[in-house]
Amino acid sequence: MNEEPRDEPFQPEQPVPSDAVQADFAMETAPTVMRARMFVLVAAVLWSTSGFFVKSPYLAGWDGSRVAFWRAVFACVALWPMVRRPRWSWQLVPMTLLFAGMNYTYLTAMVKGSAANAIWLQCTAPVWVLLIGVFVFGEHAVWRDWFMVGCAMLGIGIIIWFESRGVALDAVVWAIASSFFYAGVVLALRQLRGHDSVWLAALNHLVTAVVVAPFALQVGEFPSGMQWPFLAALGMFQMALPYVLFAISLKKIPGHEATAIGLIEPILNPVWVLLAWGDAPAWWTLLGGGFILIGLATRYLWPAPE
Repeated sequence: MNEEPRDEPFQPEQPVPSDAVQADFAMETAPTVMRARMFVLVAAVLWSTSGFFVKSPYLAGWDGSRVAFWRAVFACVALWPMVRRPRWSWQLVPMTLLFAGMNYTYLTAMVKGSAANAIWLQCTAPVWVLLIGVFVFGEHAVWRDWFMVGCAMLGIGIIIWFESRGVALDAVVWAIASSFFYAGVVLALRQLRGHDSVWLAALNHLVTAVVVAPFALQVGEFPSGMQWPFLAALGMFQMALPYVLFAISLKKIPGHEATAIGLIEPILNPVWVLLAWGDAPAWWTLLGGGFILIGLATRYLWPAPE
């Protein structure tokens, strides 16, 4: 791909997958453009159900480590049989640890606070990727990038200001931490683009399960009853399946288009929670999240310069 820094904007990582990242997927047959777009849409809808599962009464009282562990276990069950091209590199180590941290902090934020806060604050990860790219690696940015930063900072500020008056401020801190870990995963994956994406996803979830297992299993309680199908669906259908669909779609459509379609995820996430469990986000969460989404939409929907 030909790039001219003076004409092309900096390309931060797409915010779509709350716990997955873009990479090429080795398939013999790529989908059509229309089918690829449908794959992204389906993936975004499936990803958006994380709050539906985590906020369900069946998992009430669970902490982030237990949810992260069992989601990773069931994601491994779905992903590992599809691994075809495993290739080891020491650069995989920081990626897997950052991915484990991202999952733990994101799910902890969702358990402790609102699903809307968790997903919208995690979606600020492209801001940190942009800032590191510009100020550390000297990459180029255009006005749309800085507009995204401004909107994200405004949205974060609104949420923090109002949440600081209640009991859910720690959930906001966990959500912001998840966005930092997410950005770290993105930066780590820049060095791993030659690896099969399903291999990376399977390895990430395996390491996540291993890292959080001591915390998740220390309570000495295993899932029971309806918890089993909810956790299985959370790992296989909310995480593993949409990741594969998204990766397949990138064989046919560019990342920025997939990202634009995938913006439906942070919009739908709190909707499912509200419809299923009656957990409505606060007005300041809607306002702050709205600014974050405006920044992301401007960044990814605005036509790029020719």
